[in-house]
Amino acid sequence: MIDYWPLLGLRLTTPRLVLRLPNPDELAELGDLAYEGVHDPSQMPFSSGWTDQPGADRARSMIQHQWLRLGNWRPEDWSLNLAVFLEGRPVGVQALAARRFALVREVNTASWLGLTFQSQGIGTEMRAAVLHLAFTGLGAESATTGSFIDNSASLAVSRKLGYAADGIERRVVRGDVVILQRLRLSRSTWQTTVTPVTEITGLTPCLPLFGLPPQQAPG
Repeated sequence: MIDYWPLLGLRLTTPRLVLRLPNPDELAELGDLAYEGVHDPSQMPFSSGWTDQPGADRARSMIQHQWLRLGNWRPEDWSLNLAVFLEGRPVGVQALAARRFALVREVNTASWLGLTFQSQGIGTEMRAAVLHLAFTGLGAESATTGSFIDNSASLAVSRKLGYAADGIERRVVRGDVVILQRLRLSRSTWQTTVTPVTEITGLTPCLPLFGLPPQQAPG
């Protein structure tokens, strides 16, 4: 299978974590985490509101989203949803996405983490890992993300990694208008940011799937 879908062999390894595509049993474990909840029910950190669904529907939605992103993958429009493993156990998902990356050289990140594993620095380490993939492995020029202004944990991760404010958007969540803070990280800032060491393995055969030449040198 890896011959036809080399993304199955892509690994990002940090001091504590491994990020890779999950197998079916591991995806079920992520479903269990989603079932248990990933944030305080009184808040909603996601624009889509997917976590407002009942537990089983929430888990099923997360699993379907993973399949959808893989099934709809195109080199000009992709989203890499990597499971995050701590001590061999999946603890969340870190996504890296882009459209027309070969030309635009810009990525966007999003993530979620099981409640038990929050406030331990894992969110920073897993985002730093995919930023290393983006800037060092794929040659990105910028990375974007966004957080609602009441999501202090996500905003703290972005500040720690060097993101700068990039404007706001007004969104409707649970019937109310909320403010989304857009954030942007430049390649030059990333290169001066101290982050956990990340090792990338299995990238070369994946490059065409990201819309890049097979033998592209690291960025």
